[in-house]
Amino acid sequence: MKLDATDLSLLQYLQEDSKQTNKELSSRLNLSVTAVYERIKKLERTGVIKKYVALLEKKHLNFGFMVFCHVKLSQHKETNISDFEAGVSQLDEVLECYHVSGEFDYLLKVMVEDMDAFRLFMTSKLTSLKHIGSTQSSFTINEVKNTTAFKVSRNFN
Repeated sequence: MKLDATDLSLLQYLQEDSKQTNKELSSRLNLSVTAVYERIKKLERTGVIKKYVALLEKKHLNFGFMVFCHVKLSQHKETNISDFEAGVSQLDEVLECYHVSGEFDYLLKVMVEDMDAFRLFMTSKLTSLKHIGSTQSSFTINEVKNTTAFKVSRNFN
């Protein structure tokens, strides 16, 4: 799908605040409300917009302990990879999981209440998954930057 400058501006505005009304967006984009509505529907239909979410403040919900956990598989057979990925996808504490290059095979972003909860997660859930050879965890000290938005216009000329 070819995106024009207006689509990119619309996407940027929606990343900033997806609860803006079509009327507010139409004013910012100098388009009719109907044109904004149609553009949003097209972006949703084509998969450019995947979904809308509410970003929660974790400290208000007692989830202030974030850990980045590196996982190395014992062997790199296709069945081991698919077994691990299926298992880790079922763990609620794992917010993100990436298959990465380097010394470890996976990088997990884990969110729990505290160190005790992380220990329980490691001993009863993560390390019970098949094919894990080793893990290494890094605990966050301070969140310097956390955003879900990215500048879409820099990828287009």
